Amino acid sequence: MSSQELNQALWSAANVMRSTMSADEYKDYLLGLIFYKYLSDRQLYAVVDLLEDRKPESLDEAQQLYEEARQSEDWEDLKAELEENYSFAIEPQYTFTALYNEINNKTFTTDHLRQAMRDVEQGGEAIRGQKLYEDLFEDFDIDSKSLGTTPAKRNAMLSDVMKELAHIDFTQYGADALGDAYEYLIGQFAAGSGKKAGEFYTPQAVSELITRIVTKGKEGEPAFSIYDPCMGSGSLLLHARSYINEDCRNGIQFFGQEISHTTYNLARMNMILHNVPFQYQHFRNGDTLGADWPTEEPTNYDGVCMNPPYSQHWSAAAGFLTDPRFQRYEKLAPKSKADFAFLLHGFYHLKENGTMGIILPHGVLFRGAAEGTIRKHLLEDGNIYAVIGLPAGIFFSTGIPTCIIVLKKDHVSRDVLFIDASKEFRKEKAQNFMDAEHIDKIMAAYNERKDVDKFAHLATYEEIKENDYNLNIPRYVDTSEPEPEVDLKAVCAEMRALDADIQQATRDLFDLSTNLTCQDSETQDALAEFLNVLQEETPNG
Repeated sequence: MSSQELNQALWSAANVMRSTMSADEYKDYLLGLIFYKYLSDRQLYAVVDLLEDRKPESLDEAQQLYEEARQSEDWEDLKAELEENYSFAIEPQYTFTALYNEINNKTFTTDHLRQAMRDVEQGGEAIRGQKLYEDLFEDFDIDSKSLGTTPAKRNAMLSDVMKELAHIDFTQYGADALGDAYEYLIGQFAAGSGKKAGEFYTPQAVSELITRIVTKGKEGEPAFSIYDPCMGSGSLLLHARSYINEDCRNGIQFFGQEISHTTYNLARMNMILHNVPFQYQHFRNGDTLGADWPTEEPTNYDGVCMNPPYSQHWSAAAGFLTDPRFQRYEKLAPKSKADFAFLLHGFYHLKENGTMGIILPHGVLFRGAAEGTIRKHLLEDGNIYAVIGLPAGIFFSTGIPTCIIVLKKDHVSRDVLFIDASKEFRKEKAQNFMDAEHIDKIMAAYNERKDVDKFAHLATYEEIKENDYNLNIPRYVDTSEPEPEVDLKAVCAEMRALDADIQQATRDLFDLSTNLTCQDSETQDALAEFLNVLQEETPNG
């Protein structure tokens, strides 16, 4: 299959569940099954390679060889080799291919799928206190009523989905193709999840823009480190690989935190499907604002990228004023709007020569009180490098316009580049999309760091100070169009022509009225009155 056909085949499997549950629910089941099949297919091919040093002709052939090996005296050695190379060994009767055969033979039970996933989770040695696949399928609730109200219905639902996936051999695709297909599905689920999409998805165009910004100047960094404290499905982190030089790409260290356990596992699957080595994955399931993390070296990173939940409530407890992340800024972000709390957390973990990009609603640019105080400190310290206004309607989770705030720790000039990219989009139905030309235009202005009429302005610190540290983009980038000049002579001539037309039309109507004959006296009286009024109102009588 081509990449497009692969995307469509995977999306077709979602159709089995779409009529009975929401996208936010069925995404977890479909993505979990795809990931399990990917691991199973890869293991079957590895079995044939270890046993006969070749590729099998099909998954069915590999399955048969694996079942035969299970009964042979070489089984323990084969199992040990699989566990060493792949961190797990799915028993032959629990591979995806074996379960698909059970479905066809009507002997499949959900307990077999449960055991298969348990085999994967329990395999391998722990690194930094965690196994690669530990608890990865914990949120795959086989007994959920969403799948069906009875065990038989749940069995039927999962069987139908697995049938849709069975004809796809995932070993035939490289990490990029399969990883991209996974990202495609996540995007499709986000489109159907509404506001819940904000929990796990940043549109690809925005991910591309922000990662191009934070990796700029670091493309040749041999061990580039990037941190996303609200990582969702990990798409922002993974986009960084596209802008790091190929010879350095495999050395990227990924750090991320996610409060939702389901989404945290989704990010882990996403990383594995993109062939990110486990030793380069540093992830935590936890509350970013509640307790600082990471706290063990390294704690600062070359790039920080964030798309946090907008205007989220948080505790804002007084004790946070002594927290190293926030104490420099005199005030805490309001309890009802954690936007600056997320920003300061990410900024705290930025290297002195690093770059941070965070997506936030426009309110952070101009709101006063505590937020105004925090903003003033950041500007006085020269930490805000650029403000980029994005189009409205580009996120599935909200229609409000947002902005990217770019921060640095070594920006001594303290000037701020403002870019108004609110019109850089393509409209498609109810959603707006940013295409490559829009992103390239924004990046060109960002790199040049010069004024562009009605698009960009480089504001000095003194100019910002005069505006009372208000960063509202229209204060700095004037996108208004001048009123067109009016030709008064032409207007007067047009008015005279219209007046002449009115006079002629009135005379024509008067002439027509005088020729009418009326049969009854009431109509004659009304017509006479009309003619008198018409005669009085007609210019020159």
